[in-house]
This record gives sequence, structure tokens and C-alpha cells, in this order.
Amino acid sequence: MAAPRPPRYDAAAEEVARTAAAAPDWAALATSARGCVACPELAAARQHVVVGDVPATGRPRFVLVGEAPGANEDETGRPFVGRSGALLDQLVAEAGLSRAEAAVLNVVKCRPPGNRTPKAPEVARCSGWLRRQLELLDPPVVVALGLSSAKWFLGPRTVLAEARGRPHEVDGRAVWATYHPSAAIRFGPNGAPRAGLLADLTAVAGSLGDRREP
Repeated sequence: MAAPRPPRYDAAAEEVARTAAAAPDWAALATSARGCVACPELAAARQHVVVGDVPATGRPRFVLVGEAPGANEDETGRPFVGRSGALLDQLVAEAGLSRAEAAVLNVVKCRPPGNRTPKAPEVARCSGWLRRQLELLDPPVVVALGLSSAKWFLGPRTVLAEARGRPHEVDGRAVWATYHPSAAIRFGPNGAPRAGLLADLTAVAGSLGDRREP
């Protein structure tokens, strides 16, 4: 299946999509994205456009896609560097994977004020950047962290509890939907989201031929 078209695809979203599609490589795309003002509220409040991290070795083995930057990410310009990032790194390693082999992206590249959920027009306007990133990186596997990311790949009616635990073919790649690490923090070390996130990352590792040590 193809990734669903985002909602409320307006003129600003179309312009972002054209600009992103014209980027010949990651460096050009990053430069264009850092100057984006398609969402005036986000552009006025941000410190950085958080384009994403890519492995130094080239094509990532897998891609982690979250919702949007938080305060730490906005301050540093890098994705998943706060508490959620620390837990994500820990669970990725426990699953037998390495963040160094992954690209780490977000659906929305600018922090929403107060860490609110991105609005539908913001998701639509930012979608062109993520689509082109996936085209350039061409990962075989994507891990969608949280409901917002899962909906971007699987559609607006996605129910995370029903979607997780198995791969979904989207645009020729395997997409795994799972919990966001912030949910794992919120429900605590013995909560279902942390266990589910680790289980899903372990399944991803298995699909890539990696296995967690017993």
C-alpha cells in the first residue's frame, strides 16, 4: 500500500512537497527544510528545525520516526535527545539494534508550542520533507513511534493496539507501529507501553536478522 495522503493538503503543503522533491540529496533537503516557514506558528516559536539524524555509513538499516521535537530537541536541533531519547536508545540496544545504524526522524520537524500534538495542517505541510527523506534514505524497515507517526504511515483510522506487533507493507518497505518512548516513561518501567515497545523493537531486530542476547 502507499502511504496515505495527509489531511488538508493546502497550497503551503504543495509548495513544501515541490521543494522537497527537488532536493537531490540529504544536504540539499536539510538546507531547504531549515528555512521552512510553511507553519507560521511553529516557525515563530522554534529554535531549530530538527531535520533528523542519519548514519555516517550511508543507507540506514532501519528508520525510527517519531511525532515532533520536544524542548531538548528544539534546543539542540537533534531528534530524541531528551528523556524519551535516552530510553529509546536503551531499548534499541536491549533489542539487539544500534542507533548508529538508524536514521531518526519526526513527522513534524518543528516543536509545537507546549509540546502539544501537531495539528492536521502542520502534519500535511511537513509531510513533503518526510516523504523525500524516505525516498533518499530508502530504508527497508521503518518503526513508527506513537500514534501520530503510525497514522502518517497507515492512515487516520489506525488503532495502535491493533496495528502493532507485525509489519505493514507501505511503499515497498516494512512499517512497524509501536509505542512512543514518552508513553513508556509515562506508564513507568513496569507498564505495558515499555514492554510493548521493547517487544516490537526485538521483532524488528529479528526481521533484520539480529537477535537479542538472552
